[in-house]
Amino acid sequence: MSIFEDVLVNAKSAANVVGKKAGQLVDVSKLRISAADLNNELSKRFETLGRVVYNAQKNGTDASEAMQENMAAIEDLYEQLDAINQQLTALRNKSLCKQCGAENPQDALYCNYCGARLTPPEEAAEAAPAPETVEEPTEEPVEEAGNSEEL
Repeated sequence: MSIFEDVLVNAKSAANVVGKKAGQLVDVSKLRISAADLNNELSKRFETLGRVVYNAQKNGTDASEAMQENMAAIEDLYEQLDAINQQLTALRNKSLCKQCGAENPQDALYCNYCGARLTPPEEAAEAAPAPETVEEPTEEPVEEAGNSEEL
């Protein structure tokens, strides 16, 4: 009966692997559907933004408030789409290049497309994103050529 038990154990482990793969496939499919929905919503928002700009130009009115509202909604949709794309790449055991956005194998050190150094997953998890700061340009005195005195 030990052969039967071995077959049963192997069948159970194979069923578990198939179940996990099927679960991942379902998750990937759901994320792809969500990404497609977001892309459709983005298209609608861009169309609305274009109509607002067109009507404002045609009528000579100020539509900056409506434009800002649509632009904020578009940025929000892009953030959601980026989050979904990151989840998709994680499920496919890939990593995204921060320079060009190309997918690379999870263990790659450099991007296969642009050559930029990729952040290993351990470092990416430890590094907290720093808030962006805008530095004001400082004026430095510029010396003109020919103004120095010679001894």
